[in-house]
Amino acid sequence: MSYEFIVVNPAVVEHVATIQLNRPKELNALNLQLMGELKSALEELDNNDEVRAIVIHGNERAFAAGADIKQMAGKTAIDMLKIDQFSTWDSIRRTKKPLIAAVSGFALGGGCELTMLCDMIVASETAQFGQPEINIGVMPGAGGTQRLTKAVGKARAMEMVLTGNFISAEEAREAGLINKVVPVELYLEEAIKLAQKTAEKSPIAVQMAKESVLKSFDTGLQEGLFFERKNFYMLFATEDQKEGMNAFIEKRKATFKNK
Repeated sequence: MSYEFIVVNPAVVEHVATIQLNRPKELNALNLQLMGELKSALEELDNNDEVRAIVIHGNERAFAAGADIKQMAGKTAIDMLKIDQFSTWDSIRRTKKPLIAAVSGFALGGGCELTMLCDMIVASETAQFGQPEINIGVMPGAGGTQRLTKAVGKARAMEMVLTGNFISAEEAREAGLINKVVPVELYLEEAIKLAQKTAEKSPIAVQMAKESVLKSFDTGLQEGLFFERKNFYMLFATEDQKEGMNAFIEKRKATFKNK
């Protein structure tokens, strides 16, 4: 499938795919077409058995500097309801394989929200994160008030959402929003290395582990524990579980077959 606003590499290295957001003149502003293309690409990669982890990135100047304001400026509340743009975001959230965001430069508004849809975030030293929607008379609408608060806590989230202030990559790491900060020339390479690390594991176990961690955001503790326990037991029906435990006992590297 060909795309206008993203570039897909299904095998940048073994079992790892990359998706580059590619509207450089607009700092990768997330218009409806780009988000639709991203949804389609992720669905295709999610169904590709050769892909075990996916890295989403922009360029050194911007991961994504927000939504495409020109597309929204003249819309009414009813228009926005009918467009239902966030259903695309809901579909992206349901991606089963690990998503790693490789961030350099701006990750603002929808760009910041897109990083938070990913499972892990690697940022360059130049990265800036923010939810500046308040500056144009609106507020975050793709999870910025919810996921950001869970990641960094109420006080920091309130400051970012109510003032529009950005935080640096190091501040984001200290707050728990991202995993690591690296030099700008290494941010994509390090994200791919992190993806490779997950791709070495049993794909079935990785999928169930991801589902279980995400379940903690949607449920209370007892329901989350029940879901985790069910997935743990289910993995004992897989060949990968037998291979992994036998390899450990035999002091050799496991070879996982996604079965």
